[in-house]
Parts: sequence; structure tokens; C-alpha cells
Amino acid sequence: MALRIHEAWILLFVIPALVTPAAINHEDYPADEGDQASSNDNLIFDDYRGKGCVDDSGFVYKLGERFFPGHSNCPCVCTEDGPVCDQPECPKIHPKCTKVEHNGCCPECKEVKNFCEYHGKNYKILEEFKPSPCEWCRCEPSNEVHCVVADCAVPECVNPVYEPEQCCPVCKNGPNCFAGTTIIPAGIEVKVDDCNICHCHNGDWWKPAQCSKRECQGKQAL
Repeated sequence: MALRIHEAWILLFVIPALVTPAAINHEDYPADEGDQASSNDNLIFDDYRGKGCVDDSGFVYKLGERFFPGHSNCPCVCTEDGPVCDQPECPKIHPKCTKVEHNGCCPECKEVKNFCEYHGKNYKILEEFKPSPCEWCRCEPSNEVHCVVADCAVPECVNPVYEPEQCCPVCKNGPNCFAGTTIIPAGIEVKVDDCNICHCHNGDWWKPAQCSKRECQGKQAL
């Protein structure tokens, strides 16, 4: 009898030793999955709808509280329906603005050049200048240059010339016109040959001269 009791104790110590970790099946331990499910159930976020607003960083704002979400400079107000944010139509920044601030909801130009740049040169505000003999320009307060090009009248001659520093051509010898290939002065009758006397049209200097035939001088009698 004592021998059998001793053998039973030996079996109790030997059987647990024969069970290796590889022989353990996770299906024998359903409690592990239960523990995992219970750990996931703990990741529950609070619902602030109708109570407050949450920004991108997770900060909670009270109803009626004003805040700036993310990196925006436009404010939002927390309401029961969620954040209501300002979305203004910002004015355009002047292209010549040299300093822009972004402190407010809209960017603001704080410094504008006090001169105009035209063809590589700088001009003061309201300064007038002539980049060419035919142009008259002014530097406007908007830092833009406005120019007017001279509108030249039709010259009163058929041989106008351009003088230095003058935009429009001038008639150095006064009004004239063509009588054939000969240029004659306006205002007088000119005998262009032995038989023709011509004169220019009044005001229509580009038209050919009016000519009339007279008795030809030097004509020998038969």
C-alpha cells in the first residue's frame, strides 16, 4: 500500500514536466481574447456634440468660446452645431508691397514702395518725366507709371524732318506740295516750266498742286 502511494506522487511530479509550451494551444485559453476585447473597449472618446468643440490638437472649447483652429488666423466660435468660422473675402495685396503681415484673418500690406520703377529707373511719387521725345509720364501714388504718347498733327508739307528732342516732324521750309516731282511753296503761284503755273491746295498739302497752262514762252511763230 505504501508503495502505491509513493508511485502516485511520482506521477504527479512527472506529468506536468511532460507538458511543453509548444503543446499549449491558445484555443484552450479563451480568456485571453476576452482580455484583449476588454482592453479595446477602454479606448472610447467622449462625445462633445452639443456640449463643446474640439480642435485639431484635441483641445475642447466651451459653447460660445472663440478660438483659432490649427494654423488659421481666422477665428471660430463654438456653437451647438459645431464651430462656425469666419471666411472673409480678403482684398488683394498690391504687387509692389514690400512688407506683408499675417497677424489677422486677412494678410495686410504694411509697406509699399514710395517710388516707381520704369525701364530700370526709379522716379518719385508724382514725378513727371519724358522717357522719349514722344512720351510724357508720371509716377502715380499707386507706384504705377502712366504715360501719354504725343498725337502728332499731319505736317503741312511733303518733306517734314525730325529734329533732335522733338517728337513730331516739322516743316523747316514751311507748307508746300508737289507739282509733278517739283516741290513748290504754298500760298503763291509758281511757274514750274515754260507752259505751267501751279499752286498748292489750301490745307490739303498731301494733294498734288493745281496747275494751269499758259501760253508757252519761247514758242517760235511759224
